[in-house]
Amino acid sequence: MSRVSAFQRLHPRVQQWVYDQGWTALRDAQEQAIGPILDGCDVIVSAATATGKTEAAFLPICTALAERAYPTSGFTLESPTGIDRPSSIDVLCISPLKALIDDQWTRLEQLCGYIDVPVHRWHGDVASSIKQRLRRNPSGVLLMTPESLEATFVNHDPSIRQLFGGLQFVVVDELHSFIGTARGAQLQSLLHRVEVATGRSVPRIGLSATLGDHDLAARFLRPANPSGVRVIVARDETQLNLELRGYTIARTGGTDTSGGAHHDIAQHVYHQLRGGDHLVFVNSRRDVETYSDLLTRRSDADHVVNEFHPHHGSLSREVRHAAETAVKDPSRPATVICTSTLELGVDIGTIQTVAQIGPPASTASLRQRFGRSGRRGDPATLRIYITEPAIEAGTGLVDRLRCHLTQTIATINLVAAGLIEPPADPGFNYSTLVQQRCRSESPKPARGRPSPWRSQVRRRARCCTARATRGMSTASSSRSLERSLTSARTRATR
Repeated sequence: MSRVSAFQRLHPRVQQWVYDQGWTALRDAQEQAIGPILDGCDVIVSAATATGKTEAAFLPICTALAERAYPTSGFTLESPTGIDRPSSIDVLCISPLKALIDDQWTRLEQLCGYIDVPVHRWHGDVASSIKQRLRRNPSGVLLMTPESLEATFVNHDPSIRQLFGGLQFVVVDELHSFIGTARGAQLQSLLHRVEVATGRSVPRIGLSATLGDHDLAARFLRPANPSGVRVIVARDETQLNLELRGYTIARTGGTDTSGGAHHDIAQHVYHQLRGGDHLVFVNSRRDVETYSDLLTRRSDADHVVNEFHPHHGSLSREVRHAAETAVKDPSRPATVICTSTLELGVDIGTIQTVAQIGPPASTASLRQRFGRSGRRGDPATLRIYITEPAIEAGTGLVDRLRCHLTQTIATINLVAAGLIEPPADPGFNYSTLVQQRCRSESPKPARGRPSPWRSQVRRRARCCTARATRGMSTASSSRSLERSLTSARTRATR
């Protein structure tokens, strides 16, 4: 489909939103996605970070929704009842993180506002009164995590049909984060249960920047018909400016935070990144706090405003929010030292440089991280800092091989070749199977009556462990699976 014809298929109100953003053209992923999504296909959009994947999904989705209220071309969404469309959620968007949901909510409210479609958040930080109003009058776009969807089935199962009866699209953001995980197996089951509740198949759209195996992704998104999934792979025209620096650490038995390699890295980061907006990724929470402290101390020593902020999952929400707000604020420079908490697609504005301290964990992780910089057509800039033990007379063979440096160079070469490792096969998720089966078959017991859950778990555990675990005693294998099921149940009901 040509650029002109793809754009012309968008509803005039959606076209107006594109004009108001100052865009002179759609991105490659956006152009390719319009036709298949409007045709009702299952679609995967595989495109680099910051190439407009969210808009690639929601420009045609908003067009389909707008045609219902403001018909222009004769295209209308088919009513599931064949007569009148019920009050229902139109689009279910699943995201792996609450922070990502909050970010998408802000972005989508503006776009969906052009077609008068509301956008709702649903997670643990959203007030229960807001959720109750939505259950009474469902509409628009709903953003939630798999756990929130699970809790909706558990606590409000009778209202599921009303909530999703007129569902038109399902969007799974950061698709790669679910593939090959127990959480992903839970999501597959939940999406199937949504379709069972609606009584029909609902088009699914997966978005990802780092898919290593597109066939595997298609099988995950639509297990019953992977060949019917349209996979859109956008051109990756990202240019990368790379600096790789190495430092040696003397074997002193501990980390010297007043000098040595860690101090030298902090000094270089301070001189090179101060005055701009940057992200510094490290491989542990301890390193976040180590480097944040070193950089804060240096700022205090120079009597200048501290621009360096820590960010990881164990910090309070207030501290994390302060770091995110600082780096989004265009009026002041800020650098955030973080773990993988800012790796996924939360929009944090224009990032000039991404730094990686320590060897990258994977090609997918490295590609995701340096894609946070270089937006708006500028080259991505990546600085990597590697530490290795100093080679002395008694240094062993492994340390002499410079394993961290070798791993880093190999990862860079693989990313440059466009190769992303596929997720490992986790095998059959027995805990997810039993948990979902128990959830689907056991209604919430009346108050004062014993729950049948535990007896079902014990009965199913004995059945499953007989097939799943060989070489273990029946008692030990049954207890092992019961513990995993109890853990899964606890997570699902939080």
